[in-house]
Amino acid sequence: MMACGSPRTEVVDEFEKLVIRMNPPRVTVDNTSDMTATLVKVDSANKYGTLLEVVQVLTDLKLTIKRAYISSDGEWFMDVFHVVDQEGNKLYDCQVIDRIELSLGAGSLSFRAPERSVGVEAEAEAAQTAIELIGKDRPGLLSEVFAVLTDLKCNIVASEVWTHDARMAALVYVTDADTLGAIDDPDRLDSVKRLLRHLLRGGSGGGGSGPRDRKAAARAAIPSRVAAAAHAPRRLHQMMHDDRARCGDAAGSDDVEGGRGRPVVEVVDCAERDYTLVNVRCRDRPKLLFDTVCTLTDMQYVVFHGTVIAEGSEAYQEYYIRHLDDSPVTSGVEREHLRRCLEAAIQRRNTEQGVRLELCCEDRVGLLSDVTRIFREHGLSVTHAEVATRAARAANVFYVVDASGEAVQAQAVEAVRAEIGEQVLFVREDAAGAGAAGGPRSPPGRDRRSLGNMIRSRSEKFLYNLGLIRSCS
Repeated sequence: MMACGSPRTEVVDEFEKLVIRMNPPRVTVDNTSDMTATLVKVDSANKYGTLLEVVQVLTDLKLTIKRAYISSDGEWFMDVFHVVDQEGNKLYDCQVIDRIELSLGAGSLSFRAPERSVGVEAEAEAAQTAIELIGKDRPGLLSEVFAVLTDLKCNIVASEVWTHDARMAALVYVTDADTLGAIDDPDRLDSVKRLLRHLLRGGSGGGGSGPRDRKAAARAAIPSRVAAAAHAPRRLHQMMHDDRARCGDAAGSDDVEGGRGRPVVEVVDCAERDYTLVNVRCRDRPKLLFDTVCTLTDMQYVVFHGTVIAEGSEAYQEYYIRHLDDSPVTSGVEREHLRRCLEAAIQRRNTEQGVRLELCCEDRVGLLSDVTRIFREHGLSVTHAEVATRAARAANVFYVVDASGEAVQAQAVEAVRAEIGEQVLFVREDAAGAGAAGGPRSPPGRDRRSLGNMIRSRSEKFLYNLGLIRSCS
C-alpha cells in the first residue's frame, strides 16, 4: 500500500483540483421559486466529501434546511436546499446571500481551510492551545474540568461539550492566563493532560470494574495545529464514534431519546439500482442534517441520491449510498452497525430535555470555573455547552438537567440566576425543542414500513422534473 503523501497520491490530488478548477461550482440563490423558503442550488464537479462541505457551510451560517434534494451520480454533483433563517423567514439579507455564494462558489469548495465552528475570533486562533477530552460522564464533571484548568493558569476562550450514553466529549481552547498566548511548554502540557486524564477517570487509576469501564479509557490529548483547526462538531462526532467503537457497538443501543423512543433508522438493500437505502425518521432539530451526513461521510459512504423533508416537528431523510469503492452494503452486520451509528449521531446533539441557559458578560479568567461551580452547587448538570469569546465578551450556552438527568425545577434555575446575575444569565426557550414538544405526535416507531413511501410521495414530482432517481419500490 502506498504511503500517504506519496508522489502518486499528490498527482491524484492535483488532478482532482484541476478538474474542479475547470468545472468550478455554480451557486444560485433563488428567492422566487418557493413561497416559504430560499432555494440554494449547488452544481459542481463531484468529489468525495463535497456534500458534507455544502451542508457544513449552510449549518454554520445558522440556516435551517427545510428540504434538500441530492444527486451526485457520475462526475457531477447537484444539490437543491430549501433554507430559511433562524426566524423561519426567507433570506433577504444581502450579506448572508453573499456569504453563501462566497463560501460555496468557485474557488471555495474542497480548497477552503477547515473552520472550527467554535466562537472564537479568527485572528486569535493561532494563539490558542486545543485540548481534546473524552471520558465517563457524571454530574459536575465539566465544573471540575474547568476548575482544574483554572488552577493550572489556563484561560478558557472557547469550548464545545457533548454528552451521550454516559460519556462526555469536549474540545477546549485555552491560552496562558498571564500572557493570553498559546501554551507551548511540553512539560506544562504533559501536566495538563495527566491531571485531566486522572480527573476523567474519576480520580482513580483505572475506572469501574465492568467490561465497558475497562474498555472506555479516559483520554486527554493535545492535537496537532492542523487537527486543532478542524471543524469542531465533526471532530466531536469522530471522537464519540471512536469511543463508541472502543466501548463496543452494542453499548447504548437501547437508549431512549428524550424519554419518548429512539429515532427510526432503517438500512435496507435496493437491489434494482445496486444501492443501499437508508431511511431516517426522528424529531426535527437544528443541525440534524449535518449530523447524519457527517456520520455517513466519516464512515466512508458516498451519498448518490437523497431527499430530506423537515417542515414540521419531525424530519424525514432518505439516502441512497454505496461504499467508496462503489459497492453497496452486503453484510447484515454492517447494516446493523451503520444503523446504530446513525442513531447515536442523531442522539448526541439532542438537547430537548435540558433547559437552555445563555451567559452574556465580560470575559475574565476563571469565569467558566465559577459559573459551572454554581451550577453544580445548585444540583444542575451540564449536558451540552457551547463556549465562545468575542471581542472580550463571553457568549456561552449551556443545556442543564438535574443531577438525576431529569428536567430542572424552576426554583433551582432562579436561584442560579440570582447568584450569577439575572442581567447576564438568561433562560431561553429552544425553538426546535419547543416545537418538538408541543402538541400530539405519533411515536417515531409507528408506520415504519411506509417511511420511504412517505418521503418519495412528497418529493417524487420534484425529483422527476430534475431527472433524478427512480423509485426502488
